[in-house]
Amino acid sequence: MVAQWISRFFRLPEHGTTFRQEILAGLVTFMAIAYIIIVNPAILKSAGIPYEACMAATIISAAFGCVIMGAYANRPFAIASYMGENAFVAYTVVGVLHFPWQTALGAVFISGILLSLLTLSGWRSIMSEAVPASLKYSFAVGIGLFLAFIGFIESGIVRVGSGSVPVEMGDLHSHSVLLAIIGFLLIGILLVRKVPAAILLGILATAALAFATGIAPVPAAIVSMPPDISPIFLQLDLAGVFTWGMFSVVLTLFTMAFLDTMGTLIGLSARAGFLDSSGNLPQVERPFLADALATTAGALLGTTTNGAFIESAGGIEQGGRTGLVAIVVGSLFLIALFFSPLFASIPTFATGPALIIVGLMMLEPITRLDFSDYAEVIPSFTVIAMMSFTYNIGVGLCAGFVLWPVFAIVRGRIRAIPPACWALFVLNLAFFVFYPY
Repeated sequence: MVAQWISRFFRLPEHGTTFRQEILAGLVTFMAIAYIIIVNPAILKSAGIPYEACMAATIISAAFGCVIMGAYANRPFAIASYMGENAFVAYTVVGVLHFPWQTALGAVFISGILLSLLTLSGWRSIMSEAVPASLKYSFAVGIGLFLAFIGFIESGIVRVGSGSVPVEMGDLHSHSVLLAIIGFLLIGILLVRKVPAAILLGILATAALAFATGIAPVPAAIVSMPPDISPIFLQLDLAGVFTWGMFSVVLTLFTMAFLDTMGTLIGLSARAGFLDSSGNLPQVERPFLADALATTAGALLGTTTNGAFIESAGGIEQGGRTGLVAIVVGSLFLIALFFSPLFASIPTFATGPALIIVGLMMLEPITRLDFSDYAEVIPSFTVIAMMSFTYNIGVGLCAGFVLWPVFAIVRGRIRAIPPACWALFVLNLAFFVFYPY
């Protein structure tokens, strides 16, 4: 009876999926995204935010966002703390500009309110629909390449360069790197053989091998009480945000969140087949509102910008098509409050190969770009390249929105540029002008 109600609520038959398939996709997505439980507080610790309290805030805000995404938007997109924005807060806002972390969280809160208002007013959807099709395809490709790059780095197959080059081959004599390569090959073989849950099985098999051989430590504990969140709960400083020095910070956080979510949603939707004939995501305001509310709640809880995660591609590739996937991910996040030592024990070299494979899968839309039309392909290429080479999705998106109208004018099609596209041009140009380098 319950299963039938769930099937009707999420319209599983309409989306060509099953209860089992959605649960499995949720597990895959969570396994790929669970690293945020450890990584986000580790980064924000550099800003002075207490580690254990931030871990609790990270988990609760992600669960909150996933439930809204699943129940309200009915999309298989998981929400969690964005990696680019947390690094911006920790290393730029606090580390370089020397604002207190409480004021930084206040800026995150204001950006979340602005995103919510823009969504409720309908302008966020209008601006999203004004994005040219070529840029939308480049979002998917750029995110895929970026995801693969993250996977190579996390697995250790690629590492930061030790000499004059920025990156180089990892240490192939390292046991963890060898395990990552084995994991990559295993996932690939399972995919070729069309084995169900290939990505999840590859992650679990690699982690199990790491535990069995002692390459990764077995978790010291399995169950623990949730960390105390009180040191950071409602500690944001709103008064400190309304100063001229914080203007560029709020603008940057707002722009990065707006574009990161837009690019991620469109990129994931292109891969899942959600886009309509015009290349737009129907009812896009619903997932937009889910991430905006998660960002606002996250700031109150004590963490940075939340939004749709590119790792949701793993669940999509596993067949996930409805919000039940997000509900499963949110539920697992809540469970992680009590089992965080266990979930966090899965090493990055076990999840990294999965990200590489998913990144490969997301490259397919590049075949839809018209490489004979340089006015379209140059901005698209810039998006793809800048996302990975700057290690920042937002920078690549901003570059594309600035360049596309410029080349449209050069081609003599100024009248074909939608008004909302001009608004995006101004917004993204301001991003580069005011970005605190």
